[in-house]
Amino acid sequence: MVAGQDTRPVLANMSSYRQTRKEGTRISNQVLATRLGLRFAGALSFEGWERAGEQISRIVSSSAWCLGDWIIVGQSRFTDRYKHVIEAVGLDYQTVRNYAWVARRFELSRRRDTLSFQHHAEVASLPPEEQDYWLDRAEDRGWSRNRLRQEIRNSRSVGTDNAPKASALPRIIVTKERIARWRASAEQMQMSLESWIIANLDSAAEMAQIEAPTPIRRIDSRVRELGPPLRQLDAPIRETSDL
Repeated sequence: MVAGQDTRPVLANMSSYRQTRKEGTRISNQVLATRLGLRFAGALSFEGWERAGEQISRIVSSSAWCLGDWIIVGQSRFTDRYKHVIEAVGLDYQTVRNYAWVARRFELSRRRDTLSFQHHAEVASLPPEEQDYWLDRAEDRGWSRNRLRQEIRNSRSVGTDNAPKASALPRIIVTKERIARWRASAEQMQMSLESWIIANLDSAAEMAQIEAPTPIRRIDSRVRELGPPLRQLDAPIRETSDL
């Protein structure tokens, strides 16, 4: 193979391209996207290649929003079936549930097309006015997702007037192995550990409301499965180091 040679699969002609469309999704009239990569028509032009790049960029940028919106509709309209579809199409339930959690907090009119989904995820746990405050700053100053995260943390540490007002949860004892799993999942979602934890707690609470028409009975049954009565959990939680 010659150095720098294009090794991407190329279809011999447009007839072959049309025959293989069922194997993937058409990105442009000369490019087909499959689960394993792109396939190009033999007569690929520069314009066709350029259009494909623009389309792929739009798809990648909007994929988390689209999956989140898709899950929201599935949860509301097909409560008893949507989980089976998620599994059937090969999606990770926890990941798309987190996408839905963020999407619920930003209706279409409040989503910033100049900022990434991850920017929105960083502020999704805040009240709407604080979400807008931080997204405005990120948009105006061109902050990356990591810079936005750091600025929010700095505002909390110095106690500025614009810092989010919130109550602290009690500290809990968590094994190092569990924290490592949480961090890995948060990194995969490109979220801070704090945002990831809040996303999962809120998402679990929302799912319980959606899927449990009689929540009191369901909670009682889960308590019986767990074993210890609730009164045994009234003792103060022992403090440990921060996450």
